[in-house]
Amino acid sequence: MNTPAMLTVRWFESIGEVDREQWDKLAQSLSTPLLEWQWLHHLEASGSISSRFGWQPYHLTVWDQQELVGAAPLYLKIHSGGEFVFDHWLAQMATEYGIKYYPKMVGMSPATPSVGYQFLLAEGCDQAAVMQTMLSAIDQFCEQKQLSGCHLLFVNLPAFSEFASHGFTPWRHQSYLWENVKFSCFADYLSTFNSSQRRNIRRERRSMEKHGIEIRALTGNEITPDLAPLMYRFYLKTNERYGQWAARFLNGEFFERIFQDYRHRMLIVAAYARQSSVPLALSMLLVKDRHLIGRYWGCEEPVKDLHFNMCFYAPIQWAIENGIQTFDPGAGSPHKLLRGFRAVSNTSLHRFYDQRLKFIFEHCIDEINSMEGANIDALNLQLPFARNN
Repeated sequence: MNTPAMLTVRWFESIGEVDREQWDKLAQSLSTPLLEWQWLHHLEASGSISSRFGWQPYHLTVWDQQELVGAAPLYLKIHSGGEFVFDHWLAQMATEYGIKYYPKMVGMSPATPSVGYQFLLAEGCDQAAVMQTMLSAIDQFCEQKQLSGCHLLFVNLPAFSEFASHGFTPWRHQSYLWENVKFSCFADYLSTFNSSQRRNIRRERRSMEKHGIEIRALTGNEITPDLAPLMYRFYLKTNERYGQWAARFLNGEFFERIFQDYRHRMLIVAAYARQSSVPLALSMLLVKDRHLIGRYWGCEEPVKDLHFNMCFYAPIQWAIENGIQTFDPGAGSPHKLLRGFRAVSNTSLHRFYDQRLKFIFEHCIDEINSMEGANIDALNLQLPFARNN
């Protein structure tokens, strides 16, 4: 398909079919690593993200002759699992009205609730024209496939500032974020809390010594491939604890792949018992530029306060020592507030091709967004900061 600007649109059912160098030329400048070719490729090549599990890749690319000038990772979904934008209420209403909700198109880094999704655009090109080409291609694709809608999740909102005029409606959600307010050391971070919570954090940190546990932060070549099967085992054990609410989407091959050649984007927090060279717990995070993203953690056996140290305190200390500005801990419960993570808003964008679904969503969304804003405000009232913070 050609546009008036002679741009060419191509769809790919595997990111492995797209030239890695050209894709990453567009993705490397972003602050998130989650749209880079390697990360997306390992999800697909490992079989973790595939049509077998309800994620059919349909990646959109735009070319100016032989140069890639626009790209977007997109997937046809036959369920809402792994999205962390819970539209089950809408799917249920669609069923009640006899509307086919699935399949639908989803744009995100699969199974990763971290803000940063956007269309990848080449520097120096007419980005407005490329984006318009991409939007028109999505509309045409969805209408041809008779999809109910297109859903762009955890978006980098400034990159989509023009989307309202293209029929996308924003939906507000709550997540958490830690920010480095010019901390020079962990003690600076502690000083932001009220006296009661400072004592609590110190106690939780000291408990590791009482349990005989040493925690180390590993990067680069310190992250050895032999840790991959251990990380996968811990990942499974963590998911076992949550039963029907588990978020198990990845297989062992995925971990083997990223521990082999994606270590430049990883931070591993490892916990060791005295006299042992094998970690009893691992926490896996991603890092790019000055941003840290928490992903997976697990342990051999539960140890009191271990989770807080592995997933919050050790990464925060490493972040401060390495000039990290923001730390997205991932989805989870309000105990993050007690460690200084503020409740913040993230946005998803939704466009419906069934006019009945469009009416239902737009009729409800203002109230939903208002309620979520009130929820965020209420959560932040629980932050245990000293009064001068």
